[in-house]
Amino acid sequence: MNRALNRLQRYRFEVRHFIILFIVLATFQLFLSYLHKVSSRNLLEQSMSLYRKDSAVRLANLTTTSLELLVEQSLTNPTQTEANPRKIIQAFNIIMNQQTLQQNVDQLCIVLSYGGKPFIIDQGEELYALSFHNQIPDQKHKSVYAEAIRRYTEAKDELLQTEQINCTWDNIQSFHVLVPYVPKGEFEGVVYMKISPDLSKIVREISTVYDETSIVFTALILFGLLAMFYITSYTVKERDQAQELLFREREDQIKNDIEHQKEALFTKRIYHAHHKAEKIMGFIKEEIRNLSETNITAFKFVATKYSNFISRVIYDMKWFKPPIHATRNAIFSTDINQVIQFLVKYIFQRVYKENSACEFKLEFDSALPPVQINEYVIWEILEPLIQNCVDHNQGQNVVITIRTKFDAPQKRSTVLICDNGKGIDPDLLKFSESGVRKIFLEHTSTRENAINSGYGCYIAYELSVNRCGWSMDARNAETGGAVVVITIPSG
Repeated sequence: MNRALNRLQRYRFEVRHFIILFIVLATFQLFLSYLHKVSSRNLLEQSMSLYRKDSAVRLANLTTTSLELLVEQSLTNPTQTEANPRKIIQAFNIIMNQQTLQQNVDQLCIVLSYGGKPFIIDQGEELYALSFHNQIPDQKHKSVYAEAIRRYTEAKDELLQTEQINCTWDNIQSFHVLVPYVPKGEFEGVVYMKISPDLSKIVREISTVYDETSIVFTALILFGLLAMFYITSYTVKERDQAQELLFREREDQIKNDIEHQKEALFTKRIYHAHHKAEKIMGFIKEEIRNLSETNITAFKFVATKYSNFISRVIYDMKWFKPPIHATRNAIFSTDINQVIQFLVKYIFQRVYKENSACEFKLEFDSALPPVQINEYVIWEILEPLIQNCVDHNQGQNVVITIRTKFDAPQKRSTVLICDNGKGIDPDLLKFSESGVRKIFLEHTSTRENAINSGYGCYIAYELSVNRCGWSMDARNAETGGAVVVITIPSG
């Protein structure tokens, strides 16, 4: 006891010491108050963002999928549907009404278009009458859905092009979710949901926790500052030990972050391929509905190609780095001309009809030798490049020319994908530090509000260069438009 008192007596506490302590404590209190506000705001924004991704979008997507499946199942069994219309209507009402019974869901309806004008469906009877009798419901009492019609009208073009979920967050803390409604493999409208999560309890809990934390921190700071007057001998040693531990922890954290980034990239690649697979599944369903005795041979050919592409997508989901023999193998003998012709005829011309503003010109070199590459890998390379020509030239008459050439002396094949559009942004044609044009880098997109985009050219480049051993380049043509060149060594 005496030894402790003697140590304390060595330190002379004067008025200036307590003034300094008071200033430091007041500064820390102000800092904690500011940190409290910033942290609370960030936490709420992150909570709303997570809610949108994990709850709002998932709930709306599940509801839409249930409606689409019920409509498709009913259409495939017309006899049972006509015999039990009440059960079908009841099933529609259950799907549409059970969501609005939840605390956070304010509105749910289906927005479709007829004669260029949008209309609302919010009852199972109306959806049944439209799906099976083509009867447009009365809109006299639908004024409460004016917000749904306005948001559908603003986002219609984007939804029609991308067929992706549109989720926005307004100033009153409500989510407006528009999910493409595709019951027959074609875009017909959207399912609209207004969701307003209640975060008042979370705000109260955060305030309570921070108040308690402020008191604890104030006490700890006070005792810490008092201890600083007589604890000096072990400071340097402890600091060095702490830094060493921090560096080790940081090293482990960086390694974990790299692994997480790889996993995130893998997940985004799956999403990109999954979106393509959804479109192909719609084509398969349409082929099945149009199947007859006269077109069974063509059906087998087209359905087999579609199904094999779906199998390739599922196979890619199993591997972050699939074995090389699944891409390049002597058993493969793929005619690139045939792959391009199939993509144009059965994918793009199926989506963009002949009377649309999109025109395709194919100029094939019949001497082009086959390649020992899986044809569905070639599909994954060419499809996003052609799609970019369409997506980045909306609103104008675009002519997409796909040309193949074989240079026998050089033993080299070339595939050129050209368009007569506005061309590529010159900044995207610049080379990055790794020597790759920026257009082929991840997260690179010129589309406004690009969500889950910027991977088409990146994946095409990665597959063609790193997996197939080809080379890929991009430029703007002198006459206007963009040109993507794929060079394939032969022999």
